[in-house]
Amino acid sequence: MKSLVRLVVLLGLLVGSLGWFGMSQSAMAAPMDWTQVTGQSSPVLIAEAEYRNSADDKLGTEFGKKVDLNNSDVRDFLQFSGMYPTLAGLIIQNATYETVEDVLNIPGLTDHQKELLQANLDSFTVTEISDTFTEGGDRYNAGVY
Repeated sequence: MKSLVRLVVLLGLLVGSLGWFGMSQSAMAAPMDWTQVTGQSSPVLIAEAEYRNSADDKLGTEFGKKVDLNNSDVRDFLQFSGMYPTLAGLIIQNATYETVEDVLNIPGLTDHQKELLQANLDSFTVTEISDTFTEGGDRYNAGVY
């Protein structure tokens, strides 16, 4: 039995090493007709194509420059002293806002919290709610660690 296994292994090694002895096969590939794939006479690189999604489009607006009260998560308020996490959580819990000034009407705000909000109103914006930014629990835990 051992000699049979040795013979099979030896034959496998010989057949597998035939390429080393000049008996290899060259690869044959059919030329691709790009006009059927792209409708153009020359191939188009995928890297050249520009793909955009709703998040990219929204980041190109005021949302990318200011903190959006309707779409931002609590960590976006870290840049404002005294807002994270308590006031940021209140802002998110009471969203949606029609105007930036609506944030001052959150029930239960202290005078100090209202002063903080008033001082930073020019750093906020309000846009239409987008599922891309508000879906699930991402507004409370954006998964950035």
